[in-house]
Order: sequence, then C-alpha cells, then structure tokens
Amino acid sequence: MFPELTRDDVFRLETRRLWLRWPRMADANAILRLAGEKAVAEMTASIPHPYPPQAVEPFIFAMRKGNALGEHLALAITPRSKPNELIGMISAHRQATGVPFIGYWLGTPHWGKGCATEAVQGLIDSLFSLIDLPAIEADTRVINPASRRVLEKSGFRSEGSFLKSLPARGGLFPCEQFRLDRSTWAALKSWSASGWAHAPELEPEQESARGAPALGIPPRRQQEQAEPCPA
Repeated sequence: MFPELTRDDVFRLETRRLWLRWPRMADANAILRLAGEKAVAEMTASIPHPYPPQAVEPFIFAMRKGNALGEHLALAITPRSKPNELIGMISAHRQATGVPFIGYWLGTPHWGKGCATEAVQGLIDSLFSLIDLPAIEADTRVINPASRRVLEKSGFRSEGSFLKSLPARGGLFPCEQFRLDRSTWAALKSWSASGWAHAPELEPEQESARGAPALGIPPRRQQEQAEPCPA
C-alpha cells in the first residue's frame, strides 16, 4: 500500500513545528521512558505497562522492517529544532478493506501543545497526497476525550462506539470509531487555502497547526524522486 518513497529511512515529513521520521535504535530510551508511562500506555491497544526494556529494540526493528517492506508507515514524532529527540510516535497500517488505520501517542511532557493534532494532520495530508485512498480510519477509547478532539480537529467524523480487543489492556473495551473521507479532506484543504481554519493552533489537548507537510528528502533523493509528498 505504501509507496517506494516512504520505504527509505531518509524519508521524513515536515510540519510547522515537527519532523516525522523513521524510528531509530537511538530512540529506544525515549520510547521506553515516554510510552512506558501509565497515562500513555493505558490509552493504547498494544503498549504494555510497565514496558519491558528488552521489548523496545525488537519493536523498533519491526517498525523499520515494516516501513522498508511498505507494510505500514511508522514514524517518530520529533521537534524540528531537535530532530533526534523523540517525543511520540504516529503510524498508518493497512487494513483488509484497503482503508488505512492511523494511531499515535505522545509523551506526557508534550501534551497540551497541539503536537498530536499537528502530527495527525501532517500524516493524513501526506497519505491522501501520495496514495489514492477513499478514506482513513482511526479509533480512540471512549475515556480519552483528548484523542477524540485531535481527530475531530483533523476532520474525522465519529461512526459510533464498539467493543475492541486491547491486548495490552487484557480484554474488550469501549472505543469510538472515526473516519475521514477523501472528499471531506479535500474540502477542508480547499477552505484552509482560502483562509478558513478548522483546527485552532495550540488549543490545549491532553494527548497530544496546521501547515502543509513537506518532504524532507536530501537533494540526491529529490533528484531521484519525482513524486510529491503517509502517521
């Protein structure tokens, strides 16, 4: 599903304040520290708490392997001013329906700054630009209104609640399904270009700008890739 452009570890997305890049082994300590916090882990399906230190490097390897094979696109969220400092992760995974599913988490020191919204909008803009997709889907636990707000500010609409298996949480839990159709995304981008903004910048959000993402590809790659610029 994911194009050749995203399968090289020099691939990155740039937004106004963030770089979204491939995860590296050097990110292991940050992932262990930030994703291992209970407040972060308990809102996810697959992050255990406590996070076993021996599980971090295999996770990074699996994310990089999946990126290289085009099976998913898993990216570290970093500040543009400190691209080696991981503050969270965002990913898009293929589904049997052909509609990708996105997920994300952000370390607690970085909540309330609009970073999750900026990362999600950067990823969805890139997914729709790079791939002929009818829609993108996501879900969130019903007890996580901050994540719901991130999705709503990014144009997703709720499609109702359901029980979802969250393996790391040990059972079925109420979650809310969200979907963003290409037509809705295109309309939001058109309105944004005319000066209308659907996501106020820096609005407080617990879990966690709108600028359009840019491809961060070194000059040699820009010459090799003729494609424009998934989280």
